[in-house]
Amino acid sequence: MKPIKERKEMIDKANSKLSISKQCNLLDLSRSSFYYRTNGESDLNLKLMRLMDEHYLEHPYKGAGQMLSWLRREGFKVGKSRIERLYYRVMGLRSILPGPHTSKRCKEHTV
Repeated sequence: MKPIKERKEMIDKANSKLSISKQCNLLDLSRSSFYYRTNGESDLNLKLMRLMDEHYLEHPYKGAGQMLSWLRREGFKVGKSRIERLYYRVMGLRSILPGPHTSKRCKEHTV
């Protein structure tokens, strides 16, 4: 099945034979999805993302928590959930440090 964006583009508003409701039904698309317009990011979020991106280039080992601490030291009153959403989901950043459980022992080795 095609993504919603592509299916929305297939609907012809000027079609006199098929209403928008019927076209949405044929494309298996809800009418609310057809009419929905995203608001985009706020000016503050765009500024935070720019700052985080610049800081990440110098410090790629920092995660969202350390980025939050840095932003608060810089004078921004921001919450954990906002920074995590911007850092992980919107910007797609990840720390370059190794993940958890890197020091687990091999079960075949005797103690």
